[in-house]
Amino acid sequence: MTMRTDWSQVPRERLEAMEAAGAEIKECYRLLEKAGTNVVGQCLAHQGTFYELDHYPKGDVYDGEFHAQYYYHAHRAEAGEHGHFHTFLRASGMPEGVAPVAYDGEAERPEGEDALAHFVAISMNAPGFPVGLFTTNRWVTDETFYPAGDVIAMLDRFRVDHTYPCLAVNRWITAMFVLFRPQIEALLHERDRTIAAHAARHPDRDVYEDRALEIASIAEIDVDRQIADVRRALARRNRAA
Repeated sequence: MTMRTDWSQVPRERLEAMEAAGAEIKECYRLLEKAGTNVVGQCLAHQGTFYELDHYPKGDVYDGEFHAQYYYHAHRAEAGEHGHFHTFLRASGMPEGVAPVAYDGEAERPEGEDALAHFVAISMNAPGFPVGLFTTNRWVTDETFYPAGDVIAMLDRFRVDHTYPCLAVNRWITAMFVLFRPQIEALLHERDRTIAAHAARHPDRDVYEDRALEIASIAEIDVDRQIADVRRALARRNRAA
């Protein structure tokens, strides 16, 4: 689905940050193209045979300063994607006051210093460009699972600021969180509504472990279209000033 954004509700500072993030993403594409590669290619480089469901690069990508983490893998060819990035924040990077959703089921979930929050997955096409965002149920990524409001409070903390597997890839994925911030927030709220509705329909099931519910919210994205929308929104603000 295509998710509509009410640009009049996005603060100017946010729009300016999104415009800068769009420029950062395009610069990453330029640098990667000069080397004849793309963000997916850099994650798969020197990793051997590409196997479905395996994490790439091996061992995931983790920033020890910001405690952000991501990996790439594939298992949704039927959905028209090459693969997707899963993105996370670990407990040491979380703001004070956040708390996992209440849970009285039997499944074990990472807690305390091992707590883990999943943000969104970024769907990629065969040429190596992002085409969608989606959120998942808890069991999919074996996360701790935090309510949407708490995950949104963590979004600014997702930052990968080193050179493994490639500086351009890390700059790209960090900027994606800024450029598509409105859609990510909307998807997280929709995730919680989907899970609540599923639980209401199936009160006899552990909703967070129900394999019948995998993807909780999904939206198509386009970097160029998003950049154009941001620029139009900023132009309208400038005319109105």
